[in-house]
Amino acid sequence: MTASTLALWSCGLFFLVGLLTGVWKYVQIRGSDKARAHYYVDIAHRASLMYAFACLVLERFAVLSVWPEWVNVLAVLASVLFFALAVGSYILHGALKDTRNQLQKPHAFGAGSLPAWLISGFMWVLVIAEIGGFLVLFAGFAAAP
Repeated sequence: MTASTLALWSCGLFFLVGLLTGVWKYVQIRGSDKARAHYYVDIAHRASLMYAFACLVLERFAVLSVWPEWVNVLAVLASVLFFALAVGSYILHGALKDTRNQLQKPHAFGAGSLPAWLISGFMWVLVIAEIGGFLVLFAGFAAAP
C-alpha cells in the first residue's frame, strides 16, 4: 500500500467515524434534558472529522515527498495510528461516561483509573509520532527540486 492510499483510506474511515459519532451525538442530545451529548462523544465527533481532513494534508505531502515510499508510508502510519488511538480513547470515554477530562488526575477509566506515567508517556509518544510523521513528509516536500 502506498502512503497516498493509506492516507486516503484513513481519511475515509475517519470521516465515516465522524459521521457515525455525529449520529451518536444527536441521539444523546435528543435524550438529554440539557440538549447536550456527553463531552467525549462531542470530542470524538469533532476530532474524527478534523482528522479526516488532516489525512488529506498527509496524503498531499506524501505524494509530493522525495523520500522513498517506505519512509512516506511509515510517516503517514505514525500520524494516522495516533490519530486513531486518540479518537478511540474519546469514544471509550464517551461510552463509559467516566470523565470530562481524561488528563485530570486521577486518570479515570471506567470504574478504575490509569497510572499517571502511562497517560504522560502516551501523550509524549503521540506528540512525537504525529509531529514527527508530518515533519518527515514536510521535509520530503521541502527537499523536492
